[in-house]
Amino acid sequence: MSCSADLAPHLGNVSAAEYICNKFTDSDLAINNTYLLFSAYFVFMMQCGFAMLCAGAVRKKNTNNIMLVNVMDAVAGAISYYLFGFAFAFGQPSNKFIGKHFFALKDIPSESTYLDYSNFLYQWAFAIAAAGISSGSLAERTRFSACLIYSIFFTGFVYPVLSHWYWSPYGWANPYRAPGALLFSSGVIDFAGSGVFSTRSEFGPTRSEQEILTAQMSHLGPT
Repeated sequence: MSCSADLAPHLGNVSAAEYICNKFTDSDLAINNTYLLFSAYFVFMMQCGFAMLCAGAVRKKNTNNIMLVNVMDAVAGAISYYLFGFAFAFGQPSNKFIGKHFFALKDIPSESTYLDYSNFLYQWAFAIAAAGISSGSLAERTRFSACLIYSIFFTGFVYPVLSHWYWSPYGWANPYRAPGALLFSSGVIDFAGSGVFSTRSEFGPTRSEQEILTAQMSHLGPT
């Protein structure tokens, strides 16, 4: 039974029942989108934390460079995720390996709590945060152009495929995947992205000890 069908006998008017049900639906959508947008803003603040952390861990002459790397990480990641990333991650219908619809957000649903523009912003914030984790390991090791290419490739092609596996209803590791058998008969529940977000990064030591700029900024970033 639908909401309007349940209310109509009590109100004696189908139009009034449909009006009330639509108001509840609109309110639910507004609340969900507001929560999702604020969550996206908080995740985006991680980018500021990465910038502080990296700036405090490099030599003074490289501070401006590493700050610019974090800014361009967000900018290049936004373009790449808009054109390719979101489609590879959540484009549907799709196969269990990679998405194949919604490139450049074409034909994306506008009133879905799962595939609307608010969710795109939230997923983009996660994508650039995942790319930003590696900025510390790239500091003083790579050219700026290499960091830019890495951000574009990672947010557009690498991270979206992993998030499709775990978070898309068509992904091979998603526990709620309808078609086909589940991974290990149960799937993988990854609410906060520990598998999607962190396992694709690694780091190593520098060849020699370097004098850091300031420990205060390094501590401010994680805080």
